[in-house]
Amino acid sequence: MDTRRTLLVDAFAAEPLAGNAAGVVPEADGLTADQMRAIARELAVSETAFLLPSETADRRLRYFSPEQEVDLCGHATVAAHAHLREAGAIDEGEHTIETNVGVLGVEVESDGSIWMTQEMPRVERVEVDYERLGNALGIDPAALRDVGADLPVAVASTGLPFLIVPVNFLQNLGSADPNDGAVEAIADEHGVAGIYAFTFDALGADSTLHARAFAPSVGIAEDPATGTASGACGAYLREVGAFEDFPEEMVFEQGHFVDRPSEVRVRVAGDVRVGGHAVTSLDGRLAVPPAEEDDIVEA
Repeated sequence: MDTRRTLLVDAFAAEPLAGNAAGVVPEADGLTADQMRAIARELAVSETAFLLPSETADRRLRYFSPEQEVDLCGHATVAAHAHLREAGAIDEGEHTIETNVGVLGVEVESDGSIWMTQEMPRVERVEVDYERLGNALGIDPAALRDVGADLPVAVASTGLPFLIVPVNFLQNLGSADPNDGAVEAIADEHGVAGIYAFTFDALGADSTLHARAFAPSVGIAEDPATGTASGACGAYLREVGAFEDFPEEMVFEQGHFVDRPSEVRVRVAGDVRVGGHAVTSLDGRLAVPPAEEDDIVEA
């Protein structure tokens, strides 16, 4: 039976069993989409990155959640490149990846941090029913209206769109009890992968904000660290003029309410970049199910 080397790598974390675990399959050439999806279901983490040859970049990455293929995933990209660096397959410096949203840049820095350049940002302010949104998130709607005048709800994307929702205080964000069906319905109406709620009332003195991300429509009730959403939120903060002097680098906390504390670093200048460290927590081989034959029956 075909087996493939398969790893779990904890991204946006400095130690194992923190941050956001991503599956990494370093040699995925020859696997069908159904096989990739089956592997992602077996690993049962939010996303698994499959590394493939590319004619337009250093390598091709495909991402699968347990439910479906995802066009782009920041934490799985960081995890994959942290593994490649650890294995001696890549050095410090600039690299490129081919994804479903195009060719993107990845930089490996001397301290081991991995930085991913995301797509050009798109930010669109949207009108929302705060009562409905609050009820879907399990947050008092007043906690959303309180900051809504200065920080509007918006759809933001740097490759994967999220609904960005500001919340006034960490106490309100931390007590969120989302209704997955209601969150999924709102996400579908706005054409986004999920809802990224944040507050400037953070735990760490050096943190810019604290965030929670809910994406049940792609099989993720709550994500411990979301690189694509962090980049989108960074672009949103620039668009709405959240800071008088925009910081060169921001630190976004996430994952504390699912016991997977993480730290995503975000830089927004000419482009949007997200970065962080990652550590391997599991390294082994996984048996791959045979590729299914098509369902065409010939007489």
